[in-house]
Amino acid sequence: MSPYGCLWTCYWNIEKVGCFKATLSKGLGLGIISGSLLVKVPQIVKILKNKSAEGINVFSVLLDLFAITSMISYSFISGFPFSSWGDGVFLGLQTLAIAVLVMHFRGNTVQATAFLAAYIAVLFAATSGLTPVNVLWTCQAMNIPIVLASKLMQAYTNYSNGSTGQLSAATGFMLFFGSLARIFTSIQETGDRTMIIMYICSTAANAVIAAQILYYWNVEAKTIEKTKKVR
Repeated sequence: MSPYGCLWTCYWNIEKVGCFKATLSKGLGLGIISGSLLVKVPQIVKILKNKSAEGINVFSVLLDLFAITSMISYSFISGFPFSSWGDGVFLGLQTLAIAVLVMHFRGNTVQATAFLAAYIAVLFAATSGLTPVNVLWTCQAMNIPIVLASKLMQAYTNYSNGSTGQLSAATGFMLFFGSLARIFTSIQETGDRTMIIMYICSTAANAVIAAQILYYWNVEAKTIEKTKKVR
């Protein structure tokens, strides 16, 4: 084969790899968005069914909501493809519902209502162009320690209680796999270093929660079995 033929073959292979990565990233992004429609619904259903927010750290939920809101506001204003951050919209709505329900079932209904109104006002200010881009970038950069603090606070609550309480296993695992896939889509579609690092940290922290869900699930199953044998 001539040198020109070799160069054309290499170029064609590179183009195919690039096209495959782009297609995979888009597919993963749309898949994550589809999954995000229901990712925290099991958690919401569990709270409503039991009329309890036992074991859920409200500060962890609020930090999580701040991180999601910062990410979608920054991404929207920056003009990133919807496939790279659209899941944040649905995760934000569901996280907001969890925060309001936690406050409500702990007897703070007035506080929950005031918080909902304040959140809507902040979201409007962040996505309407009223907030400077550098402020949004700063909030996005703050997400790295905030995401870690949010998840580790919940992990500590689980450890202290010796149980995952009303945490949903389905939600925990979907969040882990979703954040893991987002590392790739962020690299491919945004190239934003802050977002990539945030998703790496989020994946590591979600892995801790998922591991606790598995661990305490097995502990509780063994305890129930021992109780049945005693009886």
